[in-house]
Amino acid sequence: MAKTASPVLVLAGAEAGDLRALEDYRRAGGYASLEQARKLGSERVIAEIKESGIRGRGGAGFPMGQKASFIPAPEKTAKPIYLVVNADESEPGAFKDREIIERVPHRLIEGMQIAALAIQAEACFIYIRGEYLTGSEIFAAALAEAEAAGLVGIPITVHRGAGAYICGEETALLESLEGKRGQPRSKPPFPALVGLYDSPTLINNVETIATVPKIIELGGAAYAKIGVAGSTGTRLFSLSGNVVRGGNYELPHGTTFRELIEDCGGGISEGRKLKAIIPGGSSTPILGADQIDTPMDYASMEKAGSFIGSASVIVIDDRACMVQLALRLTQFYMNESCGKCTPCREGTRWLEMILRKIEEGRASRAELDLLLDVCDRILGNCLCPLGDSNAMIVASYVRHFRAEFEAHVEKGGCPVAATSSLTGVRSPVDELYRGRVGQEAAL
Repeated sequence: MAKTASPVLVLAGAEAGDLRALEDYRRAGGYASLEQARKLGSERVIAEIKESGIRGRGGAGFPMGQKASFIPAPEKTAKPIYLVVNADESEPGAFKDREIIERVPHRLIEGMQIAALAIQAEACFIYIRGEYLTGSEIFAAALAEAEAAGLVGIPITVHRGAGAYICGEETALLESLEGKRGQPRSKPPFPALVGLYDSPTLINNVETIATVPKIIELGGAAYAKIGVAGSTGTRLFSLSGNVVRGGNYELPHGTTFRELIEDCGGGISEGRKLKAIIPGGSSTPILGADQIDTPMDYASMEKAGSFIGSASVIVIDDRACMVQLALRLTQFYMNESCGKCTPCREGTRWLEMILRKIEEGRASRAELDLLLDVCDRILGNCLCPLGDSNAMIVASYVRHFRAEFEAHVEKGGCPVAATSSLTGVRSPVDELYRGRVGQEAAL
């Protein structure tokens, strides 16, 4: 299917005015889709979502309609059914869910009501990242308005997170929501059958749920014509890094990185050259500058050796030292590992120590091979994607920029230390591990 022009859907109306107030949202057609969904009924709503082809916008990209169909009918389970919205947007480079919550909160509420109706849920929960204070206040105010107007038939509970990156993983989120330590669960069983409070639970992220009202409005078949085959609809691409105009841009799947970076973002800042692209948030394998014409859809990204992930595009210019960048990101994942499984707990620490030695010029060629060996030992052996993501991205940095890693070893230090845009940018964990050089030397 060829790429087609796309209207603004998720942020529709917000570009022309403020849609945070119920009156303004209803004037723009808000809650009409909820009324229509109530007439259609549960089975028809799920059928429309399936026909739309929408895939989860949180990172994994699992088809929402299929996921919803896994939820058992109320008569087939003795337990209540729940809808949980993942608003714990902690992926470095991602900030599109925040804009949805702050600019179109009622569209999210409407989507929650439609999705809850579809799976015949008894209650809805939204888990909002703790740092999103403004967003949580805006959402709470919008929810109060909707409740006062009698629009919320299925109750919604707002839960604030406490800043743990791991709680973006759906089962760790459920643990946290239940008041436990945020750590991933072993799967199976999957949340569709044993989720929140051991009950059937549908979990989707903010952008996915906020798209549902537009699917009902347009119809699943019409929505499926937007974008490309296998990657339907629009996507909010969070553009950041070394680009002139960063921000969120709603575009159809199949738009190329070049169109996003040059046409929307105004090109590389300060007239620099493009060096690399992080395509879907920090947890996705990096792409080289020669891949700028890659379409941003699931199939094209997989063919390119990466993932669309959370559609958070980070632009890297020619000043950045890729060893420094790999080290900074590994420090993040090491610090955010919950420690429940050994490959992640120990593996991320080993990656950090080896990368630090390479960056400081204390590593040998054998340790560069050891770095990749550790990546191989982590991959596929973790309870959740955190450790796997760290291993994948480090391996991709070495694959694309091996000469740069080798130069660190051969020259006994960073060859661009004086000019790298990352020089002097310290990670919070640097202070915690400042006195560990002697320990690292024993590796």
